[in-house]
Amino acid sequence: MTSPAAGVPDSDGQLRRLYTLHGRLVLAYALRRTASAEDAADAVAETFLVAWRRLDSVPSDNALPWLYGVARRILANQRRAAHRRVRLAERLRQELPTAIQAIDLPVASNGPVMAALGRLSADDQEILLLAAWEQLEPNEIAEVLGVSRIAARSRLHRARQRLADRTAQDAEPSTTTLRIEEAR
Repeated sequence: MTSPAAGVPDSDGQLRRLYTLHGRLVLAYALRRTASAEDAADAVAETFLVAWRRLDSVPSDNALPWLYGVARRILANQRRAAHRRVRLAERLRQELPTAIQAIDLPVASNGPVMAALGRLSADDQEILLLAAWEQLEPNEIAEVLGVSRIAARSRLHRARQRLADRTAQDAEPSTTTLRIEEAR
């Protein structure tokens, strides 16, 4: 089918009609074969993505069996991927104790710096830990955070200043403590 104005195939319209006619049936098919509605919804989305990409291959007279076939392969891929994730997680669980011993992890203390760090924003904590624990340079931090080098340098400088201010505030005795001591 072509749009009258441009003489190009009306793929959006074809896909909409295909989804209107068969979307619920493909969803029901996927729901009966998956453990969760989210997995079924993902399979339906992928099925119609394949249909959109291969619209010329979709039979115009009876598209539903073709869609079921695509959904079947997508669900099989989901199951294989889930199985691989489970195997990988199991292997990592087995290797984790050895891996942890091999890594020289910094020991998080309950000291004043860690206490002050814990009261900073998550963004400040992340940039400070990337610099301190991961020993990244600002240009590497920029890559991790997806920001410019200038932005990374600026954020790191401000985060360090906030940490220093927070640590200094924590070190100052509170005025309440002073008044109590003065009253004695």
